Amino acid sequence: MAAFRNKVVVFSHDLVGPRMAGPGVRYYRLAQALAREFEVVLVAPAGSEPAGELPLLTFRTGADPTVGAAVRKAHVAVVPVSLVPHLPVLAEEPWVPVVVDGYDPLLAETLMLGADADAVRSAQTLAALRGDFFICAGERQRDWWLGWLEAVGRVNPHTWAEDPTLRRLVDVVPSGIPDEPLPACVPVARRIWPDLPADAELLLWGGGLWPWLDPLTAIRALVRIRAVRPQACLIFPGVRHPNPGMVNIPTHHDAAVSLARSLGLLGRAVFFSEWTPYSDWPGLLAESRVGLSLHLDTVEARLAFRGRILDYIWAALPVVATRGDETAGWVERYGLGILVEPGDEAGVARAALTLLGLPRESLHSNFEAARRALSWSEAVRPLMAFCRMPRCAPDRVQRDGAPAGPSAAGDGSVGRRGDWVNRLRRWLAGS
Repeated sequence: MAAFRNKVVVFSHDLVGPRMAGPGVRYYRLAQALAREFEVVLVAPAGSEPAGELPLLTFRTGADPTVGAAVRKAHVAVVPVSLVPHLPVLAEEPWVPVVVDGYDPLLAETLMLGADADAVRSAQTLAALRGDFFICAGERQRDWWLGWLEAVGRVNPHTWAEDPTLRRLVDVVPSGIPDEPLPACVPVARRIWPDLPADAELLLWGGGLWPWLDPLTAIRALVRIRAVRPQACLIFPGVRHPNPGMVNIPTHHDAAVSLARSLGLLGRAVFFSEWTPYSDWPGLLAESRVGLSLHLDTVEARLAFRGRILDYIWAALPVVATRGDETAGWVERYGLGILVEPGDEAGVARAALTLLGLPRESLHSNFEAARRALSWSEAVRPLMAFCRMPRCAPDRVQRDGAPAGPSAAGDGSVGRRGDWVNRLRRWLAGS
C-alpha cells in the first residue's frame, strides 16, 4: 500500500520555463525540493513551460477553475504575497493552510519603480491576514515581517501561546544552492557574443538591471580594470525580463548601454544579451572569473536577498559585492570575495583586480563550506516541517472559524468564511 503523501501546491507569480528570472527560479526550486517528500503541483502564469518532471498548471487569472481545484485538493498552498489578492479560492476555502512567501521586498522595490505603492500595501495586508505561516529570505526580512504582522494584529496571545519565538508564525526560508554540483557544460559565452575576444577574462553581472542595482559603477570600474588587465570584459546576460508582462518595468539598460558606448567599451569590452536561457546559465558561471553584485544605498538593500550570489557560490565564482544586503554578509562570513561601499568604482576595480590575480581554485574550500550551509536541503527545513504537519494559524481559528487542521476540510463547519476580507476592508478604511 502506497504511503500517504501530503499534497502541496506551489504558486509562482512569474514565468517558469527555459528563461526564468529570480522569482521563477525560486518557485521552481522550492517545488523541486518539496517534491522529494510531498506530492507537489507547480502553478505558474500562462506562457510558462514544464521544467523537469514537476506537474505544471498554468493560469491566466487567479479565478481559473483549475487554480481553485488545485487549492481545494491541497493540504498546503504556498503563495507569493503579490498573488494572494488574486486568488479568490483563498477566501472561499479558509481551512486550506496557506504559506505566504514574503521573500521579495515588494514595497521598497515599488517605491523605486514609481509604481502604485498603495496596491502593494493592500496586497501585503491581505496576505498578512490570510496566511497561516509566513516565510522570508533572511533574519532582517523576518524582523520586518514581524512588524507588519504586529500592525495587523497577527502577533497576539494565540500566536504567542503557540510559540513565544513566533517561529511558527514566520520563519526564514531563503533560496538555496542546488544540492547537485555545477554540471559539466560546453562554453556558451562566445555563442552568445561572437565578438567576445578569445582571451577575455569575464566579469559576470548575474541578473537584471533593476533601478535599485548599480551597473553603471561596474562599467566605470571596468575602465580602471582594463588599464591593468586589458583582456577583462563585462557581460550582462539578462537585460530584458523574460516575462512579457514586465517589459515596461524601468531598468538601467539604456543608461548602461549609453555609458558603455561613451567610454568606447560597447561591443569591445561590455556586452549585453536579452535574457540567457536557464540551461546556459551554468556555462556562463563556469566560464567567468568574477561575479558582480552591486546595488545603490537604499532601504531595498537592507531587505534584499540577491539570488545571483547563490549562483556564484554554486559555481565557486569569487564575488565583488556592495555592502548592505544580507547576501553580501555571506561573502564576508565565508571569505568568498571582497565587499565594497556603494558607488565606489575605484574599490570595485581594486577588488576585481585582486580576485583576477588569484587562481580561481584558491577559494574552493571556502565555497564548499558555504555550499553545505546554504543548500536547498537546508533552506527548506522550516517549510518542510510545516508541510509535514500543516495547520491553520491559531488566531485564524479563533477569528474566522477555520478548523485547526486540514483533516476537517470539507465537513461544512467552516464558520465565518471570508471574514478576513471584511476585516481587511475595515482596516484599510480606518488607516
